[in-house]
Amino acid sequence: MSFSRDVKAELCKTDPKRPCCLAAECYGAWLFSRCFSLRAGAWVTESAPAARRVMELAAAGAGVSPQLQYAVSRRQKPAYRVTLPEPSARAQLLDAFGHSGQEASLRINRAALENECCTGAFLRGAFLTCGTATDPRKGYHLEFAVPYQNLARDLYTLLGEVPAFRAVPAVLQRKGGYAVYLKESGQIEDLLTYLGAPLAAMELMQVKMYKEARNNINRKTNFETANMDKTYSASARQTAAIAAISDTVGLDSLPERLGELAKLRLAYPDMTLRELGERLRISRSGVNHRLQRLLEMGEKILEERGLENIL
Repeated sequence: MSFSRDVKAELCKTDPKRPCCLAAECYGAWLFSRCFSLRAGAWVTESAPAARRVMELAAAGAGVSPQLQYAVSRRQKPAYRVTLPEPSARAQLLDAFGHSGQEASLRINRAALENECCTGAFLRGAFLTCGTATDPRKGYHLEFAVPYQNLARDLYTLLGEVPAFRAVPAVLQRKGGYAVYLKESGQIEDLLTYLGAPLAAMELMQVKMYKEARNNINRKTNFETANMDKTYSASARQTAAIAAISDTVGLDSLPERLGELAKLRLAYPDMTLRELGERLRISRSGVNHRLQRLLEMGEKILEERGLENIL
């Protein structure tokens, strides 16, 4: 099951506490269903709970009885087709929410949202019929697919006015309509909770926490790997330089402090500067300074032999 269908299944379990909210959810669902018109139309979904919910809302919120047809889509997935075949039922649905079907532009009738509590129910209904949410493991994206420009603008405005949280949606024109969407994970979590899907919001939050933890581990691993590469590269150069000294003038010709470090580095090429310093009881910077002197001496010998490219 997709994340969107999980969200809608959870939303369908929400029980509106007040008649005004039930009517508002019905209004939101049918207004954005692409068949809120005097003309015959159909709303198609893969979600059985959403199909049943939209039919129940029409009966309880507007007193009309839709019809449901079942089929299998071309992608071999279930498809539920909800219609209002009777012209009188379509007119009754429109009239219940202050519409005539003759409007030049379909807009949200704010008068149909009686109380502040109705906004969440209205948006929940809208999501049931035109909303989608991307699986958070793949990305953060929640959108409402809206057929008309002014209706998209009204939804954009309404989302921005929700007092429970600050939503900053965006609007994108697409072929056949508009998308009002959110891409910030925190805002999507807040909206899902507000609509009545706290379990889906929690799943999104858990996925986000997992991603952040994994990214932190990867960053730390990459940082440590880079440091190790740098350490091993420096150690290889130092070992080659000390070997050049040993093969020519010999390590015994070096001052005692340099000779002691040179032999230790040859014996333990993987040791860090700190570990070398602990063995010799000198500071890390002291080890680094002496290794630089050994490196310069070795490079000079290799340069004289024409082998400077080895380091």
